[in-house]
Amino acid sequence: MDLGIAGRHAVICASSAGLGRGCALHLAQAGCSIVINGRDEAKLERAAAALRKDTGAEITAIPGDVTQAATRENLLAVKPVDILVTNAGGPPLADFRELSNADIHSGLESNMVTPIALVQGVIDAMVERRFGRIVNITSASVLTGIPGLDPSSGARAGLTAFLSGVARQVAGSNVTINNLLPGNFDTDRQAAIIARTAQQSGKDEEAVRQQREASSPAGRFGTPDEFGAACAFLASTHAGYITGQNLLMDGGAFSANF
Repeated sequence: MDLGIAGRHAVICASSAGLGRGCALHLAQAGCSIVINGRDEAKLERAAAALRKDTGAEITAIPGDVTQAATRENLLAVKPVDILVTNAGGPPLADFRELSNADIHSGLESNMVTPIALVQGVIDAMVERRFGRIVNITSASVLTGIPGLDPSSGARAGLTAFLSGVARQVAGSNVTINNLLPGNFDTDRQAAIIARTAQQSGKDEEAVRQQREASSPAGRFGTPDEFGAACAFLASTHAGYITGQNLLMDGGAFSANF
């Protein structure tokens, strides 16, 4: 399918690996010029080189922590932004009793305040040009609490509610704001969770992985590639009538009728 976004410019945060990288790949394949971002400059440059080789797209790598204003300014300064994908790693697993005030504020900064600042930085120009697609990578924990991910769950739920009203304000200008809610995907973060679980339980890592995969009705983890394809569709011209929505991608793990 032609997504109708060839020639558009996309910024994808935290995209040197994992879900962000999957989004960058599919948007580049759709003909967009891309800005990718990550804190590890060497890893980021390797990702940029691979994306250029695989897609032939114009790829700009901007290293830095997206929670820092200077990094955000650099990301948005390359070209006028048509497509923004916000993304940030969630805090490590921790019992809520152990969280300090600084831990809670860090989660809010990464998973709510920073995405809002990025949206503020692009929204008016999108409205003026009468095209914009904003996709926030949040989490399935927005819909169902996951023990140990409380700062992430709270901050991402706050982001969802904050931008819900914003989405309705700009919909008439062909600017959409939607959220992608990943469940268990085969990423570095998943590997870290498996390793931590194995260490705490005394089980083998492969056994923990198999158990986690089996807990999904799909019987497997999701892949960054299929996540990226969903992101590219929400960024496409075909998705102009979809806004203010939460697309849950968890293989059917969250059981609800609505």
